[in-house]
Amino acid sequence: MYATRRARLRDRYAAAGTGAGAPDTAAALVSSPANIRYLAGCAPRGAALLLHGGGDTLLCPSAPTGEPSEGRPAEDLRISLLPAHTGDPVVAAADLAVKAGAEALAVEEHHLTVARHRALRSVAPGLRLADLGCAVEAQRLVKDQDEIACLRIAAEITDQALGELLESILVGRTERHLALELERRLVDHGADGPAFATSVATGPNSGRPGHLPTDRRVEEGDFLTVSLGADYRGYRCEIGRTFVIGTTPADWQIELYDLVFAAQRAGREALAPGVECREVDRAARQVLASGGHEEGLGPWTGHGVGLEIAEDPQLSPAAMGKLDACVPVTVDPGVHLPGRGGVRIDDTLVVRPEADGGPELLTITTKELLAL
Repeated sequence: MYATRRARLRDRYAAAGTGAGAPDTAAALVSSPANIRYLAGCAPRGAALLLHGGGDTLLCPSAPTGEPSEGRPAEDLRISLLPAHTGDPVVAAADLAVKAGAEALAVEEHHLTVARHRALRSVAPGLRLADLGCAVEAQRLVKDQDEIACLRIAAEITDQALGELLESILVGRTERHLALELERRLVDHGADGPAFATSVATGPNSGRPGHLPTDRRVEEGDFLTVSLGADYRGYRCEIGRTFVIGTTPADWQIELYDLVFAAQRAGREALAPGVECREVDRAARQVLASGGHEEGLGPWTGHGVGLEIAEDPQLSPAAMGKLDACVPVTVDPGVHLPGRGGVRIDDTLVVRPEADGGPELLTITTKELLAL
């Protein structure tokens, strides 16, 4: 599988005209950790991946551990362990490319720092450098069945962790305590760790995107907004839910929740192969606008997920391109009312054609407005 991915990458950057030269004299250097894991099966800290005619090589400062959080290297890869304190694996990879007879090297300019790019030129002044661009990210966009299976398991773990929290006593506990408990439960159920920093927001904090948990305690009548996700074998999902604590919801809470729920449903229903990414955003945004809360939606309605928690495609007003089948995305509109609180509802789904039943919902925790 990994050899096939690397072969596709060679075809992609050759067809893109990167100026990398003929296949037997060209090489590619991948430095982004997510891209390395996609192509090599693992991404040890600080590693670099060199693709060249003489064989693909993973250069590592230390031996791969094989731990699930790091992944296992593909069997066909050469592993080159660098002696301690010998410098940058990226620079060592460029030197190896020269020794292997490469005349050109395509690099991920969007990931390399200026200093590393200069170091590449200094170690291999005769090597022609080209920009690999986001060729690997583009290849990662459509997921295969193994990747989607990992996302399904990540979603199941996330649903389990959230479901257990909802059965516990919440009043009087702090946002920070609840976030830590959720992350522990993710690991207890088989996650390699949280997919991102877990957000728990109560009362006036609820509905704020990316809220960092504080020592504020849960009170009766609060909105409680939770956003979390599991990392399983490198693949990350996301779920967001909003609840009311300990009492019947107030009229304004019901009204706001129903509006955000309708916006989220409109976004989910718009997901289909061939649909423009901006149309999904527009579907959700129009519902919020009809309720007088268009400004409550952030710069996007959702985004892709996979080896990174926020990757292409973006579902935003300025997004370019169309959705493909087997692309996992989030749909997560929300509204925050300063001083009062708000609502966020977030799901991870896989784009599917209507003939296959439409979008596949991975995160299945109820979206009913529960009073906990």
